[in-house]
Amino acid sequence: MANVILKDIFKKYGKLEVVHGINLDIKDKEFVVFVGPSGCGKSTVLRMIAGLEEITAGTIEIADRVVNEVAPKDRDAAMVFQNYALYPHMNVYKNMSFGLTLRKMPKDEIEKRVRETAAMLELEDYLFRKPHELSGGQRQRVAMGRALVRRPAVYLFDEPLSNLDAKLRTQMRLEIKQLHHKVKNTIIYVTHDQVEAMTLADRIVVMRDGYIEQVGSPIDIFQHPANAFVAGFMGSPPMNLHPAEIVGDNGSLKLKLSDRLEVPIPERSESQIQVGQKVIMGLRTEDLFTESDERLGKTAATFAADGVVKIVEPLGNETNLHMDLQGANLICRAEGRRIFTTGEQLQLTFDLTHLHIFDAETEKSIY
Repeated sequence: MANVILKDIFKKYGKLEVVHGINLDIKDKEFVVFVGPSGCGKSTVLRMIAGLEEITAGTIEIADRVVNEVAPKDRDAAMVFQNYALYPHMNVYKNMSFGLTLRKMPKDEIEKRVRETAAMLELEDYLFRKPHELSGGQRQRVAMGRALVRRPAVYLFDEPLSNLDAKLRTQMRLEIKQLHHKVKNTIIYVTHDQVEAMTLADRIVVMRDGYIEQVGSPIDIFQHPANAFVAGFMGSPPMNLHPAEIVGDNGSLKLKLSDRLEVPIPERSESQIQVGQKVIMGLRTEDLFTESDERLGKTAATFAADGVVKIVEPLGNETNLHMDLQGANLICRAEGRRIFTTGEQLQLTFDLTHLHIFDAETEKSIY
């Protein structure tokens, strides 16, 4: 069982505390992605699991064994670094086999493991090239191969794709996902890219300022964010978050976004909102539709408002429209084949089925 358990983990550098008592249970063979902005503590947590950073307090278990005092090489975990960390004077074969040679593994077993791993990563034709003779994607495969040949219980990835261009990152994401299906080991992966997190993870751990904000499946994190930070961080473009006030209207409740725009709130029995409350309205860009958009299906909870296009961002398959809706600034994700112009007047339909409301003070989800 290659489970990883973090219990009340703290990390301080002098008097500065950067990780604040986090708890997490990672299951055997699970692919868990830590995601968050730069400086949130995610890489520090990964390095503590690897043994490259000492923990200030708490307990780390790998495969039901406490590893607080265990050396990195004996933790049964292999790490893939952001900068590849390859030996420039060694060819691919020697880079991949170096750790096994240090462990005095028999040469025939080293040969077998390197050849098998090279075949898995499509590196057979590059085994006797030096790192400087390889592309960025090939170097990253070598770094992954060096970890794979060890056959550890846990693989640790520290932003491994951040140095690659956008097209190569997409390709490598698929290869890492396929790799997990092949090796069926526990993978803990750190990234600041929420697209990587959504596409790779079985579960996502969203971090901010050394705290865990939410843990859940990609679809759960996306559809049911625990607070405004998670709502705004997960999704591209991010969820519309707009300050509002709850107002009453003949027994029903509305969100007052501006002096001219009030949005009705569909009734939900579990909501915690009341008249006069200061809140943040959350609505994803794909839940705002132009009048000609065929994606809008039948829904009982809709609302329409007129607005003016302020900025047009054409992306080919879709277009992001930055709109002024009667004093409220919101982004709409529209169809890509239609031409929109700055200053154009449009009516937008709100699909309120997926409306979110967060408390303005705590930022926690209350609807």
